Amino acid sequence: MPRLSPAFPRLGRLTRAAALVAGLAVLPTAVLGYANLLPDPFEFALLGLGAPSADLPNTARRLAQGESVRIVAFGSSSTEGVGASSPAMTYPARLEVALRKALPQLNGAVTVVNRGIGGEHVDDMLKRLDRDVIGAEPNLVIWQTGSNDPLRGVDLDHFREATIAAVRRIQEAGIDVVLMEPQWCPKLDDTPGAYRFRDAVREIGEELTVPVIRRSELMQDWVAQAKLTRKQLFSADGLHMADAGYALLARAAADEILRDLGTAAAPKVASASAE
Repeated sequence: MPRLSPAFPRLGRLTRAAALVAGLAVLPTAVLGYANLLPDPFEFALLGLGAPSADLPNTARRLAQGESVRIVAFGSSSTEGVGASSPAMTYPARLEVALRKALPQLNGAVTVVNRGIGGEHVDDMLKRLDRDVIGAEPNLVIWQTGSNDPLRGVDLDHFREATIAAVRRIQEAGIDVVLMEPQWCPKLDDTPGAYRFRDAVREIGEELTVPVIRRSELMQDWVAQAKLTRKQLFSADGLHMADAGYALLARAAADEILRDLGTAAAPKVASASAE
């Protein structure tokens, strides 16, 4: 049998290389052509985008599948809406509007249920955790906490332990969690150790890999950037937000949620910000 010259192996490698280039050129068309036939998680994997989200996996999965999303806003007076001129001006109500605009593919199937009760500290809220949060069967909970605890003398270590245990209970029920830290306000400024609870919420978020809406920081930035004056930000009592403050808080919460949803919603973040 005649011996192959050295040119033939090189020709074989060139042929394989040409075939590979041709395959790569066809692949994007093939993937896009069949994208509608694949479950969304597989679309993400094929396009090299990874999983829909590591932060809010259950909510991201529902969004990727076009299913309705139910959110419980859990907390005290800032969630209830003390200082707002009407229920429609509270942050949960405005958040629902913002998310419906930002996620038009759900055709309005986004619900935010307000489960805020003014004056409550962590133990008060835990008493109704099963009824108002887990029992409501949401996909996501936004838990606003840590404001009343320093005002009512709750021990910081107890606050941490109780909050961590509650977050884990919510997660074990298959519900995603976003924490919202205490507000920045004159009353907390004048309460020694108050902002240690803010720091504790941030630390819990890092420890449990749970997103945290940094409300205290946001509020100071809004004033520093002249988005609002102090008079516009706070209601007459100097503790709670007024309508303009709740509007910005809802927008910030919407943006945080959409970022945490990752590739399932990232292109929609600008829609909430531009509201």
